[in-house]
Amino acid sequence: MEIIDLNSGEAVIVENAVCLGNFDGIHVGHQKLLKSNIEEAKKRNLNSAALIFRNHTKELLDSNKGTNIQLLTSFEQKIDILKGFELDAIYVIDFDESLMKLSPQDFIDDILIKRLNAKLITIGFNYRFGYKASGDSEFLKKMGLEKGYEVNVIPPVYVDEEIVSSTAIRQLIKLGDVKKAAIFLGRNYSLMGSVVKGSERGRHLGFPTANIELKDNYIIPKVGVYVTKTILDGQEYICLTNIGYNPTFNEDDLKIETYILDFNDNLYGRTLEIEFIDYIRDDIKFNTAEELIRQIQEDVKYIKKYHWYLQLLKYVLR
Repeated sequence: MEIIDLNSGEAVIVENAVCLGNFDGIHVGHQKLLKSNIEEAKKRNLNSAALIFRNHTKELLDSNKGTNIQLLTSFEQKIDILKGFELDAIYVIDFDESLMKLSPQDFIDDILIKRLNAKLITIGFNYRFGYKASGDSEFLKKMGLEKGYEVNVIPPVYVDEEIVSSTAIRQLIKLGDVKKAAIFLGRNYSLMGSVVKGSERGRHLGFPTANIELKDNYIIPKVGVYVTKTILDGQEYICLTNIGYNPTFNEDDLKIETYILDFNDNLYGRTLEIEFIDYIRDDIKFNTAEELIRQIQEDVKYIKKYHWYLQLLKYVLR
């Protein structure tokens, strides 16, 4: 697989089957789109590719409104996930003012035809493009008859009679329903961040936690305590993660703290990926530190049993 930066001006010679979208989360709907594009590319002897923006389109659009889009996946995570598919190439381009203002016609001519040499274009059922999202699948098909490319439109994917979408997944995560979000995503929702120095209160309580400073503007799960898994240097560890304000100690700043079981190495400055598996309980205010310690002990017992159950389930189902 090649990763090609279209901003470099490098010419694309091969004929491509290109899938288009923001791909935030690369959820099961996106995955169906990617797989279909790869299958259809093979039938036509085309290069299978995806076009992704280095930044989410709504980051630029929302910045003009004074808001900021919260991401399901960082650019780095998108690339890593896409590497798991049998794509021949990933084309990367910055979504900037000039690209945003391209008309649907110009986007087709300048990007899809001249830059990507697209002969097949795979999109989702609700894909929009061009200035003010004025282009749609019907316009893309109409222009394909003139320009000589085909259009492959993927219908919606349903889970429990609900259409899978990045918007729906964001809402599930906000509600703390990370189990259902995982079904929509086809994997656990995860955050990446660096370990920074905190108050070290967890260490004094007997449960040293890693305080996470997020690398990107992720959507943050509902405040509470979660069963999690931490990936560090390719190794996976069972964890207990708290998202909250430390109400027992009357703190005001939202923190993401993870306690990695049976782990004692120095983590300061290192990058972790935390996968959210299940919601355990609310972020509770305790009357004393001793009450908090007893609750954490119960939480640790719970996640050990939870992990044992998952391992047993994997063994039974394999």
